[in-house]
Amino acid sequence: MSDARLIAVQLIASLLSKQGSLNALLPGALQQVSPRDTALLQQLVYGCTREFFRLDALAQQLLKKPFESRDYDLYAVLLLGLYQLRELRIPAHAVIHESVELPKRLNKPWAQGLINAVLRRYQRESVELDQTLSQADDTYHWNHPEWMRTKLQHNWPDHWQHLLLQNDIRAPMTLRVNKRLLTRDDFMELLLEAGIEAQPGQMSEQAVILEQPLDVRDIPGFSEGLCSVQDEAAQLSGSLLAAQPGERILDACAAPGGKLCHLLENLAGQADIQALELNPVRMPRIQENLQRLKLDPYCTLLQGDASQQDWWDGITYDRILVDAPCSGSGVIRRNPDIKLLRENEDLLKLASLQLAILDNLWQLLKPGGTLLYATCSVFPQENERIIERFCKQHPDAEHQALALDWGLERPYGQQFFPQLHSHDGFFYAKLWKSDASGSSEA
Repeated sequence: MSDARLIAVQLIASLLSKQGSLNALLPGALQQVSPRDTALLQQLVYGCTREFFRLDALAQQLLKKPFESRDYDLYAVLLLGLYQLRELRIPAHAVIHESVELPKRLNKPWAQGLINAVLRRYQRESVELDQTLSQADDTYHWNHPEWMRTKLQHNWPDHWQHLLLQNDIRAPMTLRVNKRLLTRDDFMELLLEAGIEAQPGQMSEQAVILEQPLDVRDIPGFSEGLCSVQDEAAQLSGSLLAAQPGERILDACAAPGGKLCHLLENLAGQADIQALELNPVRMPRIQENLQRLKLDPYCTLLQGDASQQDWWDGITYDRILVDAPCSGSGVIRRNPDIKLLRENEDLLKLASLQLAILDNLWQLLKPGGTLLYATCSVFPQENERIIERFCKQHPDAEHQALALDWGLERPYGQQFFPQLHSHDGFFYAKLWKSDASGSSEA
């Protein structure tokens, strides 16, 4: 088994080189360390990426010249050392010793003296450095890339500070109770008997928010399908889509399958439900969730591109859920590497893809049918502006207000911002397709 710190260095170096995300890289990395080191590895990589822009600003102050790209592994050693000195209860001498040993294991022993000198200088000057950078460097103060901070400030002048602060706070672990098998009250009794503290969600009647995150193996009944892990805002998709027995329903962009399984828990065996996923690598994750919840007989899985029609059988749908590809800016607190990996230019590409998917799937919707558009983004460029443009381009598309007690009602759709001990950032918009007679009644 490999050392957790060495694996963490390799993961951070991959992120710096933009060679994958934590979601893609971490599962394999966890298999390389012993079970007792998995928690440390996760803490190191998530903590370092969450604090990256502060650590990066500190490192630039402490270094005479930046590391070149071929030495991103050494830069990762330095960042991880700074993170441990600042945030973890590990004795400083142990952090420095472990950090100084890592370059040797990376076949770059020439850097040991540099790592030692920089970390010891930080020890001596940490208070002064923090005060100076907090006052002089907005990127350090807000711990976000400049483009993201500027865009959020422009888009949400009354909310941007809240957004940035919430992004750096760990999200709660939220469960969705499988109401096919038991009630939320019954499930909370199981948690209480197991000594697990939790609170019922406020927005979803199936949501349970744990006081402390747990390994799913320690959650009563998880392996038997009594519950699933799903943010409370994401759980609203089931009630907002309002699918009915006897309907033909499509869940587009379905992986990892949370919204699909929620839909099936409500309507298994009572509706024709299909799920579409572009990436074949993500299909097994959907199948695993369906099998754990014993829902796989009630769903047809399709592999294909939601912006194309070569997978479609020609029969239109009563309802379509479009969980569109997006920046993930509403779930940064769960995926802090988004701050490193996303660029401003990505939003334009994503907006083009989102419109292409909507344009295509709208053709597959029956007159009188409903399309629910969802993203885990807080950028209007991916949300309300997409829906506004789409409605202007499609006279038969009628935007319907959601009339929710939560979130921020917008001219098009409902925007949710991440909340402490509650839901993530999210967006929903509901569109109704006028029938052939031109009637506007839903």
